[in-house]
Amino acid sequence: MPDRTEETARRGLLLRGVRCGPGGPLRDVRIRDGRVAAIEPPGARADGEERVGGRGGTLLPGLVDAHAHMGQWAEHRRRVQLGHAASAAAAADAVRDAVRERGAAPGELVVGAGLRDAMWPDAPHKDLLERAAPGVPVALIANDLHMCWLSPAALRLLGRDHPTGVFIEGACMEVTAALPSAPEAVRDARVLEAADAAAARGVTGVADYELADTAADWLRRSGRRTPAVRVACVVARPLLDTAIERGHRTGRALSPDGLLTVGPFKLFTDGSLNTRTAYCDDPYPDAGPGAPHRFGVLELPPEELVPLMRKAAEHGLHPAVHAIGDGANRIALDAFAEVGCAGRIEHAQLLRPGDAERFARLGVVASVQPAHAPDDRDVAEHHWRGRTARAFPYADLLAAGARLEIGSDAPVAPLDPWDGIASAVARTDDDRPPFHAEQAIPLPAALAAAAGGRTAVRPGDPADLVLTAADPAETPPADLRSMPVLLTLLAGRPTFRAAGLDR
Repeated sequence: MPDRTEETARRGLLLRGVRCGPGGPLRDVRIRDGRVAAIEPPGARADGEERVGGRGGTLLPGLVDAHAHMGQWAEHRRRVQLGHAASAAAAADAVRDAVRERGAAPGELVVGAGLRDAMWPDAPHKDLLERAAPGVPVALIANDLHMCWLSPAALRLLGRDHPTGVFIEGACMEVTAALPSAPEAVRDARVLEAADAAAARGVTGVADYELADTAADWLRRSGRRTPAVRVACVVARPLLDTAIERGHRTGRALSPDGLLTVGPFKLFTDGSLNTRTAYCDDPYPDAGPGAPHRFGVLELPPEELVPLMRKAAEHGLHPAVHAIGDGANRIALDAFAEVGCAGRIEHAQLLRPGDAERFARLGVVASVQPAHAPDDRDVAEHHWRGRTARAFPYADLLAAGARLEIGSDAPVAPLDPWDGIASAVARTDDDRPPFHAEQAIPLPAALAAAAGGRTAVRPGDPADLVLTAADPAETPPADLRSMPVLLTLLAGRPTFRAAGLDR
């Protein structure tokens, strides 16, 4: 940001001629000491504040990505993109082309991302990668982060042997974490740049679900420079005892400026749809009677899940339970009912009839990623055949009175809340009809879910705000994804300002 950023925060800001909320009246908004000080009729006079013409834009509460993996998202932005590959052979060919184009040095690891193998006609295998790029260490990571595929040279690099080079679930995450990486300072710079890019889309807060010591990582990064977003530092399962020893409690500040806080405690009950490891009540259609994961993978059975949740809750850490299949969501809801604690379920992609009401009754937050619905509609129709009316059931959850929070799960989807908002409202991202239009939610509900529950800009609120050039209420759903952002404020400090925005 320009040098005047901190000066603006010190002096305060007078936003002139902005619409307060979608379809709202034209007003001047005075910001002081990191908060909305006043909302006044147009023509207010500055009292020492910096004046910024709002161009008639729409002022909204700052957007919050409720679920992202910041380290992986930062690296994903630099990896070979393979989401277009329609087969294992096509993915291997894309790697061959990338190696030739980039001219990888001998022994240099080539990392690809975005694989969607659920509908592939062939199976990934390390030999395919060896034929495509002989002797080159190659690691390809699935779009859902639950599968990775390594070449023989990459296996040797990690000191591993494997019959196919394909790892899923816990083994995948171990392998991904073990891959060689850039120096710490470089990784930190990339993550902070990714946060800057998020701010340019109106984001003022992120929950970082990286499988790492996110609290320590973000305290170190904030020592390099102030991040452009607030960060809730999620506690990974292996670090539960460490978090307790540190006295961490969900919501407690980690940094003096309050930008870093302790997030929830993350647990996995199952895998993912694309990897066919989401734990479901019904078997996957392509899995034979003797298949080892016919119903998906149950990562934590109730007898292990409940004690972990109870231990976390007793120490002030709210559980955040990953559950995608209907069987996994049932188990997670049962566990919340037994423990009786606050918390959230991450993803909630397929629910049994009546379970939306259980979210509301138990007060469990439904942390959802609407961009996954259009992304995964074909996979869902195949693997959840006959059940997709209750897949990505946002309208059902809303009607039941459950609290929705929208995230991206970046890098599974881009860290851009407008993508999630558009998907929640339109239920499509191409020329096809909406995927189960009955599960679309109204724009005001989507905006609130993408803003951590804030529904309006009011005096006294934290000045975490976004100014958009267009009014979302007057924007066709298909155009919400490209919503132009003029200004993003974090506690009154500009973290993004469009070029030419007058002072």
